[in-house]
Amino acid sequence: MKPENLMDPTDYIRRHIRTVPDWPAPGVQFRDITPLLANPKVFRVLIDQFVHRYFDVKPSAVAGLDARGFIIGSVLAYELGVGFVPIRKKGKLPFTTVEETYELEYGSATVEIHTDAVRPGDRVVLIDDLIATGGTMMAGMRLLERLGATVIEGAAIVDLPELHGSQKLRDAGLALFTLVSFEGH
Repeated sequence: MKPENLMDPTDYIRRHIRTVPDWPAPGVQFRDITPLLANPKVFRVLIDQFVHRYFDVKPSAVAGLDARGFIIGSVLAYELGVGFVPIRKKGKLPFTTVEETYELEYGSATVEIHTDAVRPGDRVVLIDDLIATGGTMMAGMRLLERLGATVIEGAAIVDLPELHGSQKLRDAGLALFTLVSFEGH
């Protein structure tokens, strides 16, 4: 094994994602990013991967999906010198909103955004911690597009390709960037 300072950044990040078996339900392998966030060096490497990707792209804003997308998205927006747009679970935003409902494995959920969060023509990076079924990111993309923004790319730390969310998002025309992929959910 290579010393940490010579390791590929994505391998380094992967090593700090904890797998929690049978959570939140039997058979699920939960990919926990909290150890990655707790280690300042690993967190810096993570953020740098996204900063380097989007530095020359110059998005107008970074939109983060509730709630772990806020952690990465707000730091990325700060580093890029652009605004941060929260896309929240229904009922959490105090101003006029538009909402989008999407299907979950068992039921549905709704996210919303302030109507003045982006302007027509804005170029936005949409970010979350993980892509599973793709429903949350798809709903975020639809909200941003309804307000006239262009989502230049969806981004996440982790992709779970067996759940087909990333393929569903690509089929809908969203370019995606993820750092690590885990087979088996």
